[in-house]
Amino acid sequence: MANIKSAKKRILTSRKRAEANKAVRSGVKTSIKKVYSAIESSDKAAAADALKAAISDIEKAGSKGVYHKSNASRKVSRLTKAVNRMA
Repeated sequence: MANIKSAKKRILTSRKRAEANKAVRSGVKTSIKKVYSAIESSDKAAAADALKAAISDIEKAGSKGVYHKSNASRKVSRLTKAVNRMA
């Protein structure tokens, strides 16, 4: 454990940020899973709606720095391609 007050504060704040980031990542993963489950059920409308929500979540995570912007862009691209491949 740290002895200096500022170091103790950094430990607390970094722990709080890590928890918040974990929640955002979990939400993104859930929205991605919803898109893929809609694709597997061959429901084009549901997949499009889920894609719209997922893109919003991913872009927010990218803008907050939870994901690197390239990583967020890659996730959006892969999801969009998967939905567009549906017949």
